[in-house]
Amino acid sequence: MTTAARSRRASGVVRQPRDALLVVAGTAVLLLAALPVHPHSISDAEVAVFSALNSTTVLPFVVVWPLMQLGNFVVVPCAALLAAAFRRWRLAGGLLLAGAGVYFLAKQVKGIWPRGRPAGLVDDVVIRGTAALGRGFVSGHAAVVVALVVVAWPWLNRPGRVVCAVLAVTVCFARVYVGAHLPLDVVGGAALGIAVAGVVRLVVGHPR
Repeated sequence: MTTAARSRRASGVVRQPRDALLVVAGTAVLLLAALPVHPHSISDAEVAVFSALNSTTVLPFVVVWPLMQLGNFVVVPCAALLAAAFRRWRLAGGLLLAGAGVYFLAKQVKGIWPRGRPAGLVDDVVIRGTAALGRGFVSGHAAVVVALVVVAWPWLNRPGRVVCAVLAVTVCFARVYVGAHLPLDVVGGAALGIAVAGVVRLVVGHPR
């Protein structure tokens, strides 16, 4: 074992095969989610799922909106600053790298698989809040929040993991609920977040 490897082992920083598996699995799901995506049409199955999530009022928008903002890009530096406040420098760097990287890549994916927002493809869409503009596939909110959670996962205890997982799922469902995204937009965004987080975990490392 080299001196560098012994140093990493002593500090508890590792890169594991499961990190590479995150990259492969996330990329595969993203590609599968993109297969049915068409600029001007949507499958009956996706319409049915969207309508089920979008048409029923579960929570008032005033409650959903702040939770949904956990997928906003502004959360990226905030999360990194929080990690830095606890002197988790490696985590802070990983959060910044993953958040910025997935935000940029989501913009590129939107250009590769162009698709509009639900209101332009589905009848009787319930828009809660301000109507989202631009292209829909993939969801940037889903990509950002999932990337941050997956990078932070090894640093969290069990209660922290449960809370973060619930919040990430909530953001994903909220984007469909408010009429901003179709289901595959969210699935593709989450998959992109997982893939980018896997790359960051391989680059930056994380606790054993």
